[in-house]
Amino acid sequence: MIDDFAKDHLHGRLRRDREALLWKLDGLSEYDARRPSTATGTNLLGLVKHVATVEARYFGEVFDRPSPEPLPRWQDHDGSDLWATEVETRDQIVGFYRRTWEHSDATINELPLDAPGHVPWWPEPYADTNLFAVIVHVLGESVRHAGHADILREGIDGRTGLRAAPEKRTEIDEEARAAYRAKIERAARSAARIRT
Repeated sequence: MIDDFAKDHLHGRLRRDREALLWKLDGLSEYDARRPSTATGTNLLGLVKHVATVEARYFGEVFDRPSPEPLPRWQDHDGSDLWATEVETRDQIVGFYRRTWEHSDATINELPLDAPGHVPWWPEPYADTNLFAVIVHVLGESVRHAGHADILREGIDGRTGLRAAPEKRTEIDEEARAAYRAKIERAARSAARIRT
């Protein structure tokens, strides 16, 4: 009984966070969806591509249920899953992610939580694992990267959150935002003076 509850709950959270990550692309120009927003080149469309690749590997190869999507060998990982080339379209990457969901969902739905899996890129003695551990791991990856996406999107146009629906404001109050940021800046400077 608890296994079904745990599986349904974790799977539901994964579904929610997948949608949150995709929402971060809504309404953005091609440039804003792709542009490197950190010193390491992190970008929104690249995060979607990366999370899709992670899911495809973990819910595919790990359980001997290879993804129907073409993936390079994990041994050949070169970081190309972290950004979109000029010939890759947003629709292609989003489509890859959505098809990966279908494959991942089938794995989750068809296997019990204690189904054995093998993660060859994890060190021993952790490489032999089960579906429960993989769901928790992939959920953690998804949440982590959705958080990155939230910060990147905020930097582009100020939009934050899990989905567009709860957003009430149509305009960002730049004056209020600047005052709030200034208050935090003053507190940080004051704390630095006190503790130095």
